[in-house]
Amino acid sequence: MISSEKEKISIIKIGGKLLDNPLRLKFFLDLLAQWKGKKILVHGGGSEASRFSQQLGIEPQMINGRRITSEKDIQIVTMVYAGWLNKKLVTALQMRNCNALGLSGADGNVILAEKRPVKDIDYGFVGDVKKVRADFLQLLLKQDITPVLNAITHDSKGNLLNTNADTIAAETAIAMSRFFETTLIYCFEKQGVLTDVEDENSVIPEMNKTLYQQMKETGQIHQGMLPKLHTGFDALQRGVHRVFIGNETILQGKNTLFTQLKQ
Repeated sequence: MISSEKEKISIIKIGGKLLDNPLRLKFFLDLLAQWKGKKILVHGGGSEASRFSQQLGIEPQMINGRRITSEKDIQIVTMVYAGWLNKKLVTALQMRNCNALGLSGADGNVILAEKRPVKDIDYGFVGDVKKVRADFLQLLLKQDITPVLNAITHDSKGNLLNTNADTIAAETAIAMSRFFETTLIYCFEKQGVLTDVEDENSVIPEMNKTLYQQMKETGQIHQGMLPKLHTGFDALQRGVHRVFIGNETILQGKNTLFTQLKQ
């Protein structure tokens, strides 16, 4: 009998201060390399890009956890995201016998985006995802290659664009759900969505959209958590099976605190 069940895949996004902590990053990469089944890693790197910008005398601008990207900024984030950080992660995975390939959106035309139109805010060279080439990623996965995607996309007109890495992860998970039973995992320095940012253990085990809206209105959720929750709920509505938010210990799969999003 031929099974109609889809093969499983995990789209794992790493960001926040987790990328900045060598010991925690090492632990995350150890767990990721051992992770069973097919996987795609998506990474941010905003704090690293901000530090580099400040060294060059350019002060980063953020609105609701999203970066305003000027012409100078797009050069900086491309160097940091698609260069240093991407290759650092790929090299670390190779050392752990996990064959990885680093990709920006322009490589293999894997992520096509369009420049965000100016409405209330001009985000500059920021892209909104139009298409993720799930077929291309599937070819890599069939060769036991783990794609490592960064936040740089392109518009097919010769322009590189900065796209929020949470969005990249969600759109990739949505695209891959055509072929796989897809789990989306956001990994950062906290154990999940917190009711009190000062209390590391005040994790909300399950979160629905109503609670999200309530906490957003009261200001309990703001800045970098907003894109995770917005894109996470969107992913659930568009075919992704499960969405989790937590720190690196979520990859251990047991006895850990984390938040699961529910429709």
